[in-house]
Amino acid sequence: MIGLLLFCSNVTSAPNTRGDHGLITSLAYVLEDLEVVTSKRQGHDCFNVSSYPNAFAYGHAARNQNLTTSNCATCLVNAKVAMFGTCQNRIESRLVLHDCTIRYEQYAFDD
Repeated sequence: MIGLLLFCSNVTSAPNTRGDHGLITSLAYVLEDLEVVTSKRQGHDCFNVSSYPNAFAYGHAARNQNLTTSNCATCLVNAKVAMFGTCQNRIESRLVLHDCTIRYEQYAFDD
């Protein structure tokens, strides 16, 4: 019995977003919205949250104010692709490029 308790106390785990379809749907919504809205927003800075209450996703994107709308959209698409290429299956991620940045989390941002 003691051996079983010791085994259980040493078990660790990592977040698994592969099977969480609610989070996947929320994240897809947030990132798509960030790509569209940030490139057109006058302030060049956009925060959003998904409307799926079972698995909220929070997002933020910003761009260099000198970028055109189409270049901003391209930058954010490239940032998203790079982010998922290096940070697969994470519940939070941030990628900062020279002209744009994109970020998502499963929790509301503190900053």
